[in-house]
Amino acid sequence: MNPAKRRQIFERLRERNPDPRGELQYSTPFELLVAVVLSAQATDKSVNLATARLFPVANTPQALLALGEEKLISYIQTIGLFRTKAKNVMGLCRALLEEHGGVVPANLEALTKLPGVGRKTANVVLNIAFRQPTIAVDTHIFRVANRTGLAPGATVGEVERRLMKFTPDEFRLNAHHWLILHGRYICQARKPLCGVCPIVDLCEYRRKDLTAGLPASP
Repeated sequence: MNPAKRRQIFERLRERNPDPRGELQYSTPFELLVAVVLSAQATDKSVNLATARLFPVANTPQALLALGEEKLISYIQTIGLFRTKAKNVMGLCRALLEEHGGVVPANLEALTKLPGVGRKTANVVLNIAFRQPTIAVDTHIFRVANRTGLAPGATVGEVERRLMKFTPDEFRLNAHHWLILHGRYICQARKPLCGVCPIVDLCEYRRKDLTAGLPASP
């Protein structure tokens, strides 16, 4: 895919959604960090339902440690892998207090040293909480980047490197949101809704169904 086509893709995504936002609910960088850790292999909706009960009770490292792991589990047990996630949340709370004064660090290296925080989670926090132009490659972005030809790669790391290289500077801050939302609602895994896709003429996917997503004929 050439640079002009990539620019057009981002211009159209920006035109449809000039100020994109993530769907996880939070009010502080720490709340966002916990929510993203909980969201691994879970829906944002399920995480939001759990954190809507949890955060009014405990939304700081100190408060969560005081709450304790078993009590935390009672709030998040509707989310997949809740026991592992509870252990990781407790661990990252301790690490934040011991190594960062209870403050979420705003750099990739420090974030990825926290329990349960991988590169994708760290990039989400840096992008959303600290407005850094990172691109966190999840399953949606990996699929969209490969299917459209925007930044194909065999691994998550390769797709991230290519997106960071090929995405024009003016779009990089919001690229993460645009591509996730596009993958979640239009370029879906089982059947992309090519009939309502705003970039269908720019996309290099060869098996397009231009009727997918359109209303059925009466």
